[in-house]
Amino acid sequence: MNKSKQEHKELTYLCGFGNEHETEALPGALPKGQFSPQKVKYGLYAEQFNSTAFTAPRDKNRRTWTYRIRPSIAMGDFTPIDNGLIRTAPITEVAAPPNVMRWDALPMPSEPTDFIDGLTTIAANGDANTQTGIGIHVYCANANMDKRFFYNADGELLIVPQQGQLLAYTELGKLLVKPGEILVIPRGIKFKITLPEGNARGYICENYGAPLELPERGPVGANGYANERDFEYPIAWFEDIDDNFELVAKFAGNLFSANLDHSPLDVVAWVGNSAPYKYDLAKFNTINTVSYDHPDPSIFTVLTSPSGTAGTANVDFVIFPPRWMVAEDTFRPPYYHRNIMSEFMGLIEGVYDAKEKGFEPGGMSLHNCMTPHGPEADVFEAASNAKLEPKRYENTLAFMFESRYVITPTKFALATPAKQNDYLDCWQGLKKFYTGQA
Repeated sequence: MNKSKQEHKELTYLCGFGNEHETEALPGALPKGQFSPQKVKYGLYAEQFNSTAFTAPRDKNRRTWTYRIRPSIAMGDFTPIDNGLIRTAPITEVAAPPNVMRWDALPMPSEPTDFIDGLTTIAANGDANTQTGIGIHVYCANANMDKRFFYNADGELLIVPQQGQLLAYTELGKLLVKPGEILVIPRGIKFKITLPEGNARGYICENYGAPLELPERGPVGANGYANERDFEYPIAWFEDIDDNFELVAKFAGNLFSANLDHSPLDVVAWVGNSAPYKYDLAKFNTINTVSYDHPDPSIFTVLTSPSGTAGTANVDFVIFPPRWMVAEDTFRPPYYHRNIMSEFMGLIEGVYDAKEKGFEPGGMSLHNCMTPHGPEADVFEAASNAKLEPKRYENTLAFMFESRYVITPTKFALATPAKQNDYLDCWQGLKKFYTGQA
């Protein structure tokens, strides 16, 4: 068994969303009874990592104490580097059109391209510098980040693999993530990505706003949706390597590079509740109607970043997984609607029930604030005349980033050949059925 496969096999995790986890890679490395002793065992440095303000309420406060070989400040100065196709809100290079938009999957690169160089921004909203809104990116990569590391000061990263596994080496440990799972890396955590299967493609929501949390269940009660126990966090792992490395930072919308003479993955122990985590979307406990009508998609919310207005999210991460459809006397696909929220969708696998043609795995669509959308003409006619029996939706997994702010596409997104300029045509076959008779 090669080293890469052996690493995958041996990975184990800590469980529980937002728990105060503690883990050490060497016995006794984690101080007991306090966080910052005069001297830490093994000659380690104590360093606190905060992804919320010191004075954030206890139930919102996220911080982790790390015990590392060198503090993070042991580095060279940052210098600007080219942003490539990465953009940050506010997007001002183009105006946001109110049109429906859809894109094919972006192609895999022909030249060696790692996770960072393979990032392409499709759209964004809000303003990263005021910590509102999101950036939406696609990654297409075929090379490992061997001696290169990255952190994002602008927002936390919600990574949704669509093709190929990701092995994330982070300051706090390792996580292996495959399509059908998600990976969340807090704002500011250093990491690198390697590709166990050689190629990888997927989606990223760069959340500028409040850290993602689990939505309230309301009348559903104490169970259902995503359960805390199913979120997995890394155990402490470190490397002590002296060599030449590069650290890339995304800060205030731009990329910067600094030289390191050691690996920054040198955290020997940590304790706290701000850490990378993964979640298997197959474990989502889907709630659906057992009587009539098509419930709002909010019942499929996995994670949410709240805004200052109750129930109106900075961003919701919503999935449309395999599920039973049993609604009686009901048009079962998503209904036609206009919405104050803006919706960006992607498809991980299979077919999405409202768009049976043209929406391929790796593709994406954007339906902005008050832009009308709904099932294509053929789907409407088929669903309107279907025999209503219990039906299992199989081999499908779509998702949505839904935000209260208008989502502006980038200049690249509007000009790329992957944009389907005939997307609107799927509704042109909508007929007039009105007869004046009930």
